[in-house]
Amino acid sequence: MAHIIELRNFSDPRGVLNVAQNQIPFGIKRVYWIYNVPPNVRRGGHRHHRSSQALICLGGSCSIFNNDGEKEETFVLDAPNKVLVIEPKDWHIMHSFSDNATLLVLASMDYDVTDYIDTPYPNTSFLVE
Repeated sequence: MAHIIELRNFSDPRGVLNVAQNQIPFGIKRVYWIYNVPPNVRRGGHRHHRSSQALICLGGSCSIFNNDGEKEETFVLDAPNKVLVIEPKDWHIMHSFSDNATLLVLASMDYDVTDYIDTPYPNTSFLVE
């Protein structure tokens, strides 16, 4: 199941530093970010065969609905030290992006269209329109 990890804040008068080194539970092969998402637009709506992901909202906030086939949960990413780790089985929708939200995604695999499973689990209550 998807879960949140919190990165340690290193804070001093110069600002705050977060480091993800040795805290992401997989090797990172791809990095991308999502921003300028219009109001009421949803992203995602899939799960994967093999790829794991770590999601970090660097600015602003967004919500991630998740269904692992057994349990549904919504996670709010509203601080740059909160990381949502998504396993391949986690069917997810990213939604409720605030103005100026930037969602950083760290993926365990290079992009591969055949790794995506777009069909939600039969018990999914939150569907892409």
